[in-house]
Amino acid sequence: MRDHPLATDAVLALGALVAMVVGSFANPHGAHGPTFGTRTPEPFSLVLMVLGAAALVLRRRRQGAVLAVTIGLSLLELSTGEPRAPVAMCTVISLYTVASRTDRPTTWRLGLLTMAGLTGVAMLAGPLPWYAQENIGIFAWTGMAAAAGDAVRSRRAFIDAIQERAERAERTREEEARRRVAEERLRIARDLHDVVAHHIALVNVQAGVAAHVMDKRPDQAKEALAHVRDASRSALNELRATVGLLRQSGDPEAPTEPAPGLAVLDDLAGTFRHAGLPVKVMVQLEHGPGPLPAAVDLVAYRVIQEALTNVRKHAGPGACAEVSVVRVGGSVEVTVLDDGGSSADSSPQPRDPGGGHGLLGMRERAVALGGSCFAGPRFGGGYRVHAILPVA
Repeated sequence: MRDHPLATDAVLALGALVAMVVGSFANPHGAHGPTFGTRTPEPFSLVLMVLGAAALVLRRRRQGAVLAVTIGLSLLELSTGEPRAPVAMCTVISLYTVASRTDRPTTWRLGLLTMAGLTGVAMLAGPLPWYAQENIGIFAWTGMAAAAGDAVRSRRAFIDAIQERAERAERTREEEARRRVAEERLRIARDLHDVVAHHIALVNVQAGVAAHVMDKRPDQAKEALAHVRDASRSALNELRATVGLLRQSGDPEAPTEPAPGLAVLDDLAGTFRHAGLPVKVMVQLEHGPGPLPAAVDLVAYRVIQEALTNVRKHAGPGACAEVSVVRVGGSVEVTVLDDGGSSADSSPQPRDPGGGHGLLGMRERAVALGGSCFAGPRFGGGYRVHAILPVA
């Protein structure tokens, strides 16, 4: 109905036309209530009903014009005499539409004018007595249409206001959280800058003094080195205190094992094999001078760890993974492939569902070193993670 409003209004207009035509065959003054078959509508009344129903098709696009047309058709029918057809129902529907889409003062102005106009013409120009139930019915139906439209409009405005407040509160909460995070980052950065700048400046000065007097005045050199030791100790203590604020509860005070790297890649693969994920590993780092820098070694390990974790969590049963680490020129290329398991098909399966941060973390680690990381589905099923990390 929302996607096809014109078709919806056409269906409504058709239903109103059917109801008016059926109602025009009813005689409300039967001996035992309304009866059918005792009267038939005039051709002119049928034409007015068809025109009124046709106007309702545009009731939301041309609200004012449709209301004016239906009021005019109703006035014609009310002043033509017996038998009377319920053309005024077109006005009732049109008045409801206008009331539900405009403000309250306009609704009541139009509603009162419509009620007074139709009821007055029916009482004064119609063939029935002024107190006839049909005249009172016109007054009641037009009044209810205006009231119902105003109620619907108020309800919609109330719901929209609630949604707007909820969205504004959510935006405010997120903005406040981001502001607090930014302020905390700025404070920690300022503290770290103060600690590092002060103590490293002292260390630099004293180290220069020690180097200058090392040969001629060793006692003064020893004193300068002692100042270097004291300044570095103070810097470490203050750094430990500052970084300690960032630790989570339960974190160890200091690392109890060396940072992981590609040297323990086989152990990492073994943990996934024990968990039921076959992993093939190929490492080729001989083509390059010297070992990998610690930062590159750690990022390569973390990328492989996160990629294999995603394979274990999101791939289908029976999935297999392949890991390759190759040194090509001045960079290291890390590739993790999986076949998607027995559930893989020609359509790629999405990974990292639920808004996780695994793929984002891999990209951020690679970009921090000046590299890149791509993750996406493979043709034929499965997934591929490919990271390029510069060695320099």
